[in-house]
Amino acid sequence: MEKSIIRLPTLRQLGHLVTLAEAKHFGRAAVASHVTQSTLSASIKELEDVLQASLVDRTKRKVVLTPLGTDVAERARKLLDEAEEISRLAQRESAPLTGTVRMGVIPTIGPFLLPAVLPRLRRAYPKLRLYLTEDLSARLVEQLHSGAIDVALLALPFDAGNVEERVLFEDAFKLATPHDHPLAQKKAVRIDQLNAEELLLLKEGHCLREHAMEACRLSDPKRTEVIEATSLHTLVQMVDNGLGTTLLPQIAIDGGILRGTKLAVIPFAGEQPTRQIGLIWRRGTGRGAEFYLLGSEIARLALERRQKAD
Repeated sequence: MEKSIIRLPTLRQLGHLVTLAEAKHFGRAAVASHVTQSTLSASIKELEDVLQASLVDRTKRKVVLTPLGTDVAERARKLLDEAEEISRLAQRESAPLTGTVRMGVIPTIGPFLLPAVLPRLRRAYPKLRLYLTEDLSARLVEQLHSGAIDVALLALPFDAGNVEERVLFEDAFKLATPHDHPLAQKKAVRIDQLNAEELLLLKEGHCLREHAMEACRLSDPKRTEVIEATSLHTLVQMVDNGLGTTLLPQIAIDGGILRGTKLAVIPFAGEQPTRQIGLIWRRGTGRGAEFYLLGSEIARLALERRQKAD
């Protein structure tokens, strides 16, 4: 059974009725509405046709609203106030970095970068409400495409499907060893000096594992699977206890992950192995320019922190 189609009045028609109810005169209401008197009269007649009811008793001297007209005008006034609030809300949200942004971040970035960046970001953009979700890259990408989050801060490259991305900065890998390791006293190490059999990495599923292996040209993952960790903090504790060596990203070092340990950190000689830190969002979103600005601000603040650390 088909539903009957209900014709709905327009905000313009309702606005004219409210103005007429206040002015109680077609001429004065037309001036207040910035339209001609004939246009206003036609708009009220159209509203009555839509509602199929009489709203105004017209006389030569004055305008009197019917009881229904008075009720409709009162409800219309509330409806127009809500419509104006919707417009004001949209205007507030359209300003750069205001309103709500839901950002996903991977565990090898979030705890080390965001504590230094977010307070300064909030001071620069006090109307920004940034909600964070921490998870692995694959699950964050799923949440991004489902609409659960708006942007994701992760390590690139990563196959995220139909997205736009903004590379923020390069994050160099350093070799971390126990303080009494043979390489601990060197000023720099070559990649070919790595002993893959003692190299400890995160478990599979962490993109840091793949990026570190690719950056250091470790082509045989089986050589690195004897001992694995689920977090960088666990990895650091394992190395500090003499169980092997590992590769640490610079942002984790800057973020204080070595605090309380005796680990030696050695840079690589020649071309530095790195991963890219980037921000991604759904392609075609109307907030693309805003998300690009967010990425630029994170990149700027991260660079300032790196310069201070040096």
